[in-house]
Amino acid sequence: MHADELLSALDPEQRAVATALRGPVRVLAGAGTGKTRAITHRIAYGVASGIYNPMEVLAVTFTTRAAGEMRTRLRSMGASSVQARTFHSAALRQVRYFWPKVYGGQPPELTASKIPIVAGAARRNRVDVNQATLRDLASEIEWAKVSNVRPDDYERLAPGRGREVSGLDAATVAHVFGSYEELKRDQGRMDMEDVLLIGAALLSEDERVAAEVRRQYKWFTVDEFQDVSPIQSALLDLWLGGRDEICVVGDPAQTIYSFAGARAGYLTDFPVKFSGATSVELVRNYRSTPQVIETANALLKGSSTASVQLRSQREAGEAIRWREASDEVAEATAVADEISRLRQQGVPLREMAVLFRINAQSESFEEALTARGIAYVVRGAARFFERQEVRQAMALMRGQLRAGAEESDELVDQVRAVLTGMGWSAEAPTARGQARDRWESLQALVSQATDHAATETASDRSPTLAGFVAELDRRAHEQHAPVAEGVTLATLHAAKGLEWDAVFLCGMQEGSMPITYADTPAAVEEERRLLYVGVTRARLHLWISWSLARNPGGQARRKPSRFLAGLRPESDTDRAAGAGPVRGARRHGKKAATCKQCQRPLASSRERNRGYCQDCPVPYDEELFELLRSWRKEQAEAQSVPAFVVFSDATLEALAEVKPTDRKGLQSINGIGKAKLDRYADELLGIIG
Repeated sequence: MHADELLSALDPEQRAVATALRGPVRVLAGAGTGKTRAITHRIAYGVASGIYNPMEVLAVTFTTRAAGEMRTRLRSMGASSVQARTFHSAALRQVRYFWPKVYGGQPPELTASKIPIVAGAARRNRVDVNQATLRDLASEIEWAKVSNVRPDDYERLAPGRGREVSGLDAATVAHVFGSYEELKRDQGRMDMEDVLLIGAALLSEDERVAAEVRRQYKWFTVDEFQDVSPIQSALLDLWLGGRDEICVVGDPAQTIYSFAGARAGYLTDFPVKFSGATSVELVRNYRSTPQVIETANALLKGSSTASVQLRSQREAGEAIRWREASDEVAEATAVADEISRLRQQGVPLREMAVLFRINAQSESFEEALTARGIAYVVRGAARFFERQEVRQAMALMRGQLRAGAEESDELVDQVRAVLTGMGWSAEAPTARGQARDRWESLQALVSQATDHAATETASDRSPTLAGFVAELDRRAHEQHAPVAEGVTLATLHAAKGLEWDAVFLCGMQEGSMPITYADTPAAVEEERRLLYVGVTRARLHLWISWSLARNPGGQARRKPSRFLAGLRPESDTDRAAGAGPVRGARRHGKKAATCKQCQRPLASSRERNRGYCQDCPVPYDEELFELLRSWRKEQAEAQSVPAFVVFSDATLEALAEVKPTDRKGLQSINGIGKAKLDRYADELLGIIG
């Protein structure tokens, strides 16, 4: 293809990228602005104009799918000899080529999974862990290695970086990490992070290797640069060897993997590192309607995230749909109804997606879609009833029935007792990861048990464990039908890089968006960027919804996400409460996150739940609190359950502070639902009185 022909189909900003053939170049590319088109045309234009030797170009990205797309586009433009690889693929190729020359023999065998070695390391340190914790340990080791944190330094550095593995202290994680490295070496294996580390070591320790790599590659392009980790940045610097023929492209507003080691600073500070760098912004969005883009821009307005101001190139579309639901079941029902309507209008199911914050939120949407005969596909995770912890819980409940479970016990208490044996607790783990995902799935089963009990009681039937298990089996059977094409159900993280005609952003209430464990300003800002990614997945139709309660009949204590303040219209709840303009909601949300006594920001989810700092004098009646604790202990021993199953400490503290005098006052306390009110109200009022 002639060089000038390559430029004819580009907009002015894309053409500026394509013609900036000499580095350093930074491209800030907003969502849907054609960044892959721009950088592949830049490479092809450089080859066609004779400036680049295609054999000397290395294009690097983060996924094999993205690398494959780049190769396909380059091939169609006559640049098939250009190497387009992931960081790991490029480094692995170099390790396998240079290891025999430098060290002799073959390099260590690449392990398919860290889990077996991590399990051995845990056993060596006498640490009892389940499968979810093993996966969390594997993820934490991955973070440490890409962040250049060694086992000996982990205990010292992890707390300051906000790192934790649920149920394990930093010292234990450090010991497991160290044993993992020892076992891996003993077995002659390397993991994916070792590929990058060994690749960097070969280049930094052997000048012959560095010289050969630098002769091979003279022109570099790096996609998704906002996701680069410290070890990837170090490897890139070694490839460059002090040269500056590099083009990087990314979007700071789509930095959503900081927890895995990504640092957007490498993108935002690029002009500082490379003085005189050419910087181009891609702002013309070809994906979404002006209505969607207006919402996306407004979402980031005034935030600390650097971003481009997108301009939609599409014709005006329909208005954004906002929906406040009474509970999660009602929210899922409304979404399913809207999907049915869009399908009747000709929108294919494969062009619709329901996006949420965590995997456990998928179940209510699976149920609602199944009830309407709408096929769906869960992306990036197993369907709810196929998840290991859910299958295990159902098997244990069936075992309880075979063993002759006492049906006189309350259904919800029976389910909680089973799940407690699996490690479930009323308090969620503070750390993110597989342990948190597992807890969310088990908590969803508790909620289902509560719903089932309420439904049976309302129908004058006695809720039983046998009936609940039968209901779960029914749902599992109906939701396991094979799917040829269907609506995509996915987390916001799994949706990155994808797009659909219609996108439903669901569960957008405080506690879910931002997630409860986002307890620092930086973590909250990353949650905002995650929502931005979700908004910009939509081409034509965007629906944003939240629910006021988890379960039908539950108290409407939830509030819409603080990120929606100033974007959404006034809701029925706003009007019923006589609230002021919702534009003030963001300021109100900040007030709620400060101590009720000293007004300092609350630093953890535990402090936010209580409403005061750990260092402040307690605001509740301590004598009454101890009386309530003694009563709770008696109840727990009588029921043979852990104390928190009766009430959490936070609920007892609230009781000791508010001192409600009637059943209505009791029900206003977080943690006291209808079942517990009916069971404990008289005794609690007696103690408080």
